[in-house]
Amino acid sequence: SDNGTELTSHAILRWQEERAVEWHYIAPGKPQQNGFVESLNGRLRDECLNEHLFRSLPAARTIIEAWRVDYNTCRPHTSLGGLTPNAFANRSNQNQNQNQNGLWL
Repeated sequence: SDNGTELTSHAILRWQEERAVEWHYIAPGKPQQNGFVESLNGRLRDECLNEHLFRSLPAARTIIEAWRVDYNTCRPHTSLGGLTPNAFANRSNQNQNQNQNGLWL
């Protein structure tokens, strides 16, 4: 977390404590310490949240879910060697299964 107000409210802190979620804080003014999250948040904000006027919570959920599916299944990511996140996860799972079956040393 970057210590932003959205992650320091009593409700969020209670949710985190009830679920035993481990919180990690980055140094103030150091977004590069959390680069992957900052990149995702920036893309979500620029490509989805700032582009739509959400008239209801169900409408917001539908639009954001469509963006998430596109982001994870259709777009290649340079940080993942040109794979989509889903393709990268599938390849990682296949490699792990092969390792468990003794096919890889």
